Amino acid sequence: MPLPAQALLIDLRPQELRFREPLERLTSLPVRSLTLEAIERGTHGLTPDLGPFVVVCERGPRSALAARLLQADGLEATAYPGGLPGLRRELGR
Repeated sequence: MPLPAQALLIDLRPQELRFREPLERLTSLPVRSLTLEAIERGTHGLTPDLGPFVVVCERGPRSALAARLLQADGLEATAYPGGLPGLRRELGR
């Protein structure tokens, strides 16, 4: 799946993985780190004007759940299929 030209990437990975391989090294799109718990509680702080959102996790399942929850909050959100490995493949890295 190609990344949209205008999107905010939501990085759901644990902090240690975010530090080890920051999404900012893979793409010039803006990135915001959030936890699934913050999304579940509705304390994510995201608003429609910041989107659309593309959610990325380690392998894909958590980002799919997070995207559905964000959609339920009225936000335009999709999960990146295959998580970080899928994103790396798409970007040729």
